[in-house]
Formats: sequence, C-alpha cells, structure tokens
Amino acid sequence: MTRPPLTIYLAAPRGFCAGVDRAIKIVEMALEKWGAPVYVRHEIVHNKFVVDDLRAKGAVFVKELDDCPGDRPVIFSAHGVPKAVPAEAARREMLYVDATCPLVSKVHIEAARHHENGLQMVMIGHAGHPETVGTMGQLPPGGVLLVETVEDVARVEVRDPDRLAFVTQTTLSVDDTAEIVAALQARFPAIVGPHKEDICYATTNRQEAVKAMAPKADAMLVVGAPNSSNSKRLVEVGAKAGCPYAQLVQRATDIDWRALEGIATLGITAGASAPEVLVNEVIDAFRDRYDVTVEPVETAKENVEFKVPRVLRVPA
Repeated sequence: MTRPPLTIYLAAPRGFCAGVDRAIKIVEMALEKWGAPVYVRHEIVHNKFVVDDLRAKGAVFVKELDDCPGDRPVIFSAHGVPKAVPAEAARREMLYVDATCPLVSKVHIEAARHHENGLQMVMIGHAGHPETVGTMGQLPPGGVLLVETVEDVARVEVRDPDRLAFVTQTTLSVDDTAEIVAALQARFPAIVGPHKEDICYATTNRQEAVKAMAPKADAMLVVGAPNSSNSKRLVEVGAKAGCPYAQLVQRATDIDWRALEGIATLGITAGASAPEVLVNEVIDAFRDRYDVTVEPVETAKENVEFKVPRVLRVPA
C-alpha cells in the first residue's frame, strides 16, 4: 500500500538545553561518585523519560528534604530551590549538590540584590511552578509580588511605585512576557528591570524556531512533558504563529492520529527537557505511516555549556 507523502519540518534548536544537560550529568556523576541511592528533591528536570531512566540507575526522587535520610547525598533540581532548603540541609549536616540552572541562579542573585537595595520585587511567573517558588523563596516571606498576566499588573498593590524592580521566570513565552513587562512599565515608570532579559537563551531560541516553521505546517507536535513550562509555551507559540493544530506529546504513543488526518506538512520540536531519542521515536512513528521527508528549520546555533560543581569533578 502506498504511503502518503509527508514533509516534516524539524526545528533547530530543540530539546536539551545546557542547564538540563548539566543537571542530568550531576545526578549521573553523583551516582558514580557515591553509589546508589542518591536522593533528588523534586524531578531533576520535567521529563518522565529522563526521571525514569535516572530512577533505574539508583536516583530516588522525593518531594521535600524531610523525605531524605541524613546519611545520603541529596541533589536540588535544575529549577532552583528556596533559600530555606540548603539552609536546612546544612543544619542537618547533609551532603548536598545544587543542580540549579546557572541562568536561574542569575535571577536569584538579581532578586536578592534589588531587595538589599530596598526595592520591592515583582516576579513575572507561573504560581506554583518550582522555579517561581525557588525564586520567590530567595527573599523573606511576602518579599516578592507575583504577577502572571497583564490583568494582574492592573491589580497588584505595591509599597512604593518608585521603588520597584522585576524579574521573570526563565521559561515563559517571550511575546506574552513582553506584554506584561510593558504593562508594568506603563503603570510603574520607575520600575527597574534586569540588565539582561531573564528568559533564557534556550527558551527564546526554541520559540523562534517554532515561529519560523508554524506558518508552513498543517500541524505541529511538541515533544515534552505536561508539567514542563517551556514545552507548553512552545505549543502556545505555534498556535499563535499560525499553525492550525499544535499538540504536546510525551512519547509517540501519545500522538492523536485522528487529529492529524489529511496533513501534508508537520512541524516537530521538543522542549528543553526532552531528550532527542523521543524526537526520533516520534519521527519513526510517522515513517511507519507516511513517506517522510525531513527538512530542518534552523534559526540559531547553540554552543552553551555549563560546568558541573567542583565537588563532583575529580581533580586532574
């Protein structure tokens, strides 16, 4: 039986960013250095495939530090943690490794600096997301005001409109965040922003690639987890950029084939915590049903690499 032709536009960059790659290496190196089990507070990154793979190697994922024994190493996830977490680990004399993405740590440092200078902090982010919780937890309780939408900006009550600064979650929609920042600046002209945009390079690059391929794709699949903020943003960006149908899938088994009936072109990308093996799995699923031609859509090249903490590196 003849298979229908399908052109797959494959976004580049896609998949793992430097912060995710570093965090996974930290867990793997900790297991190699100290043996199993190694405890990890929260999912090291938001991807079930990655978490399950590390779990099989001996990582134990827990919700809170209280769930960790005092005599085994504990790793803090790439999303960052409130200041109280490492402080408690130190009080318990635990061996811990912080796998927080350096670009998230940059936001933490910004928030702390502005607070020390007497500015009230506003954070643009998603309530309850681990990164938002971690960043807000750098300051005393109530020290950060959270806004998620332009409407929130209109309602937020500040201490002094002339003594404000803002930071953002690193995995937000670039365009949506720009609208919220504009609303903040319109209402509070004196508000101080970051020296360099907080939304990370990987989030920005993946969204730009999606914008480039979305208008020419009949449908788009984003490989990523439902609790991955940057993956969900890619779905939204694809829809806004003109793709008639955009779907988030964790694995090839999640593909809604009925929704894709009749397509001739398909865009595929992956969130920053999704491994390339899952992208290949999805492409192979289409090869089983279509005569596939793959066309890369590259909008940027990435060569960023973050070093792992010294405690995990063997001296030369």
